[in-house]
Amino acid sequence: MPALDLTPDLILTLAVLGVAGGAFWLASHRAAQPADPLRPRLVPWRGVIIASGFAAFVALVHLVNLAGFTTGR
Repeated sequence: MPALDLTPDLILTLAVLGVAGGAFWLASHRAAQPADPLRPRLVPWRGVIIASGFAAFVALVHLVNLAGFTTGR
């Protein structure tokens, strides 16, 4: 397995992975709160969970590609 050099691509990918993971955690925490009928939710937290999960998956695939493995054509 090739070693990872500390390049801007790697740093940016790890940053995106961290932000997406944090957004996923926050959104899943907020979506699990009980609904209050007097205060409607202004943010669709389940949509944020899906979007941040997809961003984390794409960043993880990019990280694997940076490690030297091919995942596509």
